Amino acid sequence: MKSTTRGTLAAVLTCVAAAAGAASATSAAAVGTVPVPVPLDGVEKSLHVELPKIGGEIPVPVPGAPEGPRYVEGRLIPERVIPQLPVAAGLPGLGMRSPLPEVLGDGFNHVGLDVPASDVRTLGPGLALDAPLTAPNADRFGLPGLQLPQAGVLTPVVQTVPGADLGVGQGL
Repeated sequence: MKSTTRGTLAAVLTCVAAAAGAASATSAAAVGTVPVPVPLDGVEKSLHVELPKIGGEIPVPVPGAPEGPRYVEGRLIPERVIPQLPVAAGLPGLGMRSPLPEVLGDGFNHVGLDVPASDVRTLGPGLALDAPLTAPNADRFGLPGLQLPQAGVLTPVVQTVPGADLGVGQGL
């Protein structure tokens, strides 16, 4: 191998390793959200007034793999005909800093509100059915028996733990 080829290969491997290290160093919450800044700097400079600083985070929904149908002994149709689809996303986040007239006294001239994006795990609705026939019965020469048909709706599920932080102080 030529020395230029080895040098190029070493540079490529170094870049790939650096990119992999940077990707693993980012937090899990930052990967699933898109930051949305609200630019008010131009208005603030033109009016010579301190305006609130506002920014947000919009979560990116990620569909998961549905749990497949489960076959149960004694049933002709699987337990979950239409499986529930899991979707992981989040509640939108908000960050706000605003000037506050010194109503509360000295040192309390700013208010800050942080509502971080929180994870939301959901399962869509599903359907479970059973046929009006039973499984083949050896005592009846392999013929199925009769039963009442069954139908059930699997209810959707939503799980989340939102949080917020409100603070008042000097120059937040």
